[in-house]
Amino acid sequence: MSKSSPFAEPARKPPLDKKLLSLSPEEFDFLKAQTLIEGKDALKEHIFDVQRKAYEIYGYPCIRLFSFTKLKISCLPAYRSVLKLVHERSEAVFLDIGCCFGNDLRKVVADGWPIQNVIGSDLQQGFWDLGHELFKTTPITYPAAFIAGDVFDSSLIAPRAIFDEIPQTPRPSLESLVSLTPLQGYVSAIHASSFFHLFSEARQHELAQRLATLLSPIPGSVLFGTHIGRPEKGIVRGAADEPSLFSHSPESWRDLWDGQVFEKGIVKVEAHLKQKLAGFRAKYTLSEA
Repeated sequence: MSKSSPFAEPARKPPLDKKLLSLSPEEFDFLKAQTLIEGKDALKEHIFDVQRKAYEIYGYPCIRLFSFTKLKISCLPAYRSVLKLVHERSEAVFLDIGCCFGNDLRKVVADGWPIQNVIGSDLQQGFWDLGHELFKTTPITYPAAFIAGDVFDSSLIAPRAIFDEIPQTPRPSLESLVSLTPLQGYVSAIHASSFFHLFSEARQHELAQRLATLLSPIPGSVLFGTHIGRPEKGIVRGAADEPSLFSHSPESWRDLWDGQVFEKGIVKVEAHLKQKLAGFRAKYTLSEA
């Protein structure tokens, strides 16, 4: 993520509430299979303990709302086609940016993506470490790659032009990386959920430009996810203890990628808005045409 997020301010953190945890049967089964904790009460207490530790690191709403227990990635329209890339490309790379505990990355691996070809990234190493604690693994028993860093820091993703041809250098081994820069032009699928809406409109544009440099130019490469949206782009006012957020509309989101970040017509952008009790959520898919 980024140190520039408004949620970096300790005063913005509302208290934790255990009542906010709600696991679907599929989520419970996934967590039980991953952690090997059988009882529902024991699993919940384990989740509460890890949540408390994470919230002390950074007060993101997604941690307070137990988003790290959700299987939101498998509910996205692009998910099934994303999984097909594993069979269509040799050494296809999956990147989960703003991955927090890595629950979505672990779902992708459970559904067939080779663990040596997935990589997560977030602002704090502590989140990834707590992911190991949550899922009861270690870097040895679960050797997925992870890089800590600020997505706006050029030491994590160096500014450069978007690749319009396949890189000629060999793809680096993920486990050896200390930066995402060597992966520019190599990533087949980028997942970014509950991430873009943490930043201003200008910062979202910069974030889009940085992520675009990572995407492989091979047709079918995809960036997908979900975030807060609006029927018309603008500010979503937070509650008294929450910051306001800039949110794109489906139209402005398409315009951002098709014509601003990428040249017009190079990519296909799909964005769909769905009303929720607390507002709107946008699900999106961007693919190389």
